[in-house]
Order: sequence, then C-alpha cells, then structure tokens
Amino acid sequence: GNRFSLRIKATVAYIRSKIKSGENARSSPTKVDALEWQQSFQNLLQNKLGRQLFRMFLVHEFSEENIDFWTECEEYSKMKAGKKQTEQRARDIYNKYLAVQAWREVNLDTITRMKTKAAIGEGAGPETFLVAQKKIECLMEKDSYRRFLKSKLFTDIFVETDKCSPTNSVSKCEIVGDL
Repeated sequence: GNRFSLRIKATVAYIRSKIKSGENARSSPTKVDALEWQQSFQNLLQNKLGRQLFRMFLVHEFSEENIDFWTECEEYSKMKAGKKQTEQRARDIYNKYLAVQAWREVNLDTITRMKTKAAIGEGAGPETFLVAQKKIECLMEKDSYRRFLKSKLFTDIFVETDKCSPTNSVSKCEIVGDL
C-alpha cells in the first residue's frame, strides 16, 4: 500500500536526480540500450542501468527479490572459495532467499533448495548458487521480462530519447515517466 508507493516515488526521484545531474554519461538509457535489452534478457542483465530499470519494474510487480537474489548470486560467485566470509555470505543468501519462510523467499522447487543447502555444507564454492540462480533467471525471462518490455517504464525510453535534440546530451533527458 502506502509503503510501496513511497518506495516507488523515492526510486523514481533518485533515478531522475541521477539523470538530471548528468554525473555520469551513462546515467540514462539510450535507444540503442533499449534495443539491446529487447534482443535478449542477457543483454539486460549484463547492463547495470538495465538491471536498475528492470528492478524498478519488479518493485512495481512486488517481485524485486528475484533480481536481488540473482545479483547477490553474481557477486557471490566472484568471492574466493574456502574463506569464512564466503561461507557466511552463502548462509546469509540462503537464509534470506531460499530457506522455508525466508523473508525474501524466491520461488524455487524443494530439490533445488536442498541441493543448494547441501553445497553450502560442502564448502560453499563459487558455483553454490548456480542452479538456483539460473532457475530464477529463467523464471524472470519467461515472465517478468516480457511484461517489462511492454511496460511504460521501458517504452518511455523510446519516446523520451526521441524528444532529445542532438545538441542535448542524452544524460540530461528525463526518461523515467510515471509507472
């Protein structure tokens, strides 16, 4: 309800401030970015700004835990195996997203959850969450990604970038409309 509305407004305000400040030439998507994101879900996931916009869309759909889990798995896979902090991070991710009744539980089958828990118990290597991450990625690609491509948040990229004159840098153009 109200808390969700405030989060959306804060996220929109934050992204608008980044775009207006022009603090970074890549602070707003271009039509080229959007076309790449349309081509494949992988292109969207590998682009930081694309992930941010997709996450904003998922917040609107009440399913941002999926992209957050995916992102935390990406970060985790780059950690060194065998270190105490790596094992602790694995347990934290498991407890946050995969444990039964986890506060940010993602939609995974019991077998994947059990295999992931077993992998943590066997030393928490960089591939501990690989299967779970891939399943959530597929879920997002088949479901949320398709709706994202039809959303106002995404289609406004084309409308707003067309409004930018060649003398204005794209980073100064406001692309985030109302959800």
